[in-house]
Amino acid sequence: MKIAVDISFYPLNEEFITPIKDFISRIKEYEKVEIFTNSMSTQIRGEYHEVINALTVEMYDSFNSVPKSVFAIKILNNPLSD
Repeated sequence: MKIAVDISFYPLNEEFITPIKDFISRIKEYEKVEIFTNSMSTQIRGEYHEVINALTVEMYDSFNSVPKSVFAIKILNNPLSD
C-alpha cells in the first residue's frame, strides 16, 4: 500500500532551522521513499512500511536531539500518482 505523509517539524527552541534541516537530510537517505519539501512542510511518499519505519527512526532521533519539539503529521493512503 502506498501512502503520502505531510509532516512539519517544530523544534521549540531558538535554534530551530538546523534540527529541521537535519531531519529532512536524514529522511532523504532512505532510498525507497520520495521526499518533497516546501516552506511549510515536507511530503514523503512510498510504501507504507518503508515510510513509517523511516519516520519512526528519524522522529525518535529528533525527539532525543530536541526534547521540546512537535511533529504535525497527516497521512493519506492510496495517494494519487504523478
